[in-house]
Amino acid sequence: MVLKKTNFRWIIVAMLFLSTTINYFDRVLIGILAPNLGVEFGWNEQQYGYIVFAFQLTYALGTFIMGYLIDRLGTRWGFVLAAFLWGLASTSHALARGWIGFALSRMGLGIGQAANFPASIKTVAEWFPPGERAFATGLFNGGSNMGQVLAPLLIPVILLLFFTWKVVFIFSGLLSLLWLLLWLVVYRSPEESRFVNQKELDYIREGSGDSGKVIIPWKRLILYRQTWAVALGKLFADPVWYFYLFWGAKFLHSKFGITLSGLALPLVIIYLVAYCGGVGGGAISSWLLKKGKTVNFARKITMLGSAILVLPVMLVPFLDSLYLCVALIALAAAAHNSWSANIFTIASDLFPKSAVGSVIGFATTISSVAAMVTSLLIGYVLNKSGTGGYVFPFVIASFGYLIGITVVHRLSPSLKPVTLNPQS
Repeated sequence: MVLKKTNFRWIIVAMLFLSTTINYFDRVLIGILAPNLGVEFGWNEQQYGYIVFAFQLTYALGTFIMGYLIDRLGTRWGFVLAAFLWGLASTSHALARGWIGFALSRMGLGIGQAANFPASIKTVAEWFPPGERAFATGLFNGGSNMGQVLAPLLIPVILLLFFTWKVVFIFSGLLSLLWLLLWLVVYRSPEESRFVNQKELDYIREGSGDSGKVIIPWKRLILYRQTWAVALGKLFADPVWYFYLFWGAKFLHSKFGITLSGLALPLVIIYLVAYCGGVGGGAISSWLLKKGKTVNFARKITMLGSAILVLPVMLVPFLDSLYLCVALIALAAAAHNSWSANIFTIASDLFPKSAVGSVIGFATTISSVAAMVTSLLIGYVLNKSGTGGYVFPFVIASFGYLIGITVVHRLSPSLKPVTLNPQS
């Protein structure tokens, strides 16, 4: 009797999808509730910019530290620590009494959530052969969109049932706790999992000679051009995503007067389309590999296509049609997710599994620092210019990805994997 291959790696992707969904559900709560909270607490645009900055500050520092810890603790216990921290921080928002209190809670959230992507990319590298990694990354990264779809749908229901925004944050903390318990039950490494048979294990190892045992200090990793290719590939894209994340709902409210109850449909459309973009970008890249194209060609041609699809978003602040604005933002968000699925996967293409968490952590720190500066600048411009200030971020957002793909290609023309010698 021939033993059929198990497919438990897709259950692992589902767990990563859920953690990313919870992460982004937590993150966007502040943006969706901002118009209401701003009235209750008297925020101005600059103070809201400080709240956003607070999250990005600790997220930037946290990814650097958490990526390093995850490479040493392993994904199982690294995720447990992170989920506990972000769940506690999310719940603490209910205790805030002003913009400073919210900023402190956002700082705690940033530290905990900093682990999600380094841990997830490392998990994909451990559980998937190279040909499936971009597709798997696109699938779990779709949780970033699902969280943003669920938030505008669930927030009005929670407010209707409990009459206070505080329960929204408590609910998000409970979701994190449930996920943590499920992760402890389900997750082990492929070699230790009772749900994986030898045939699936052989398939996971296919095409990769990486044992995942070589530990490389971060201070050596940053000397490689490939590390900077990943970091700068994220730097030119991530600030744009944070702009959509934290100012998207506020833009629609400012320009079209959409209230909390009316935000659900536009945001659901934007982030469902974005989810399809992430899965599609990962699938295209993986399909090209299966057709015999090189990793260099498959990743970069998909990223170039993504960069071109972003360009029309520059028109958004000049349009008076809500539906056309939503359509162009949705297209740009989809292209961003396609980009992300591939730039994340490039890290596992270029580095051994044992270094992936550190590389992603370092790269996310670099991109988050850029996002921090961008958030302060956007808050300042909007505070001075009102709705007209949105022209600047939308125009900048449209060109960032073309610059990004150019920089990635110059730093790593062939996406040649690094040769690491831990003794050198």
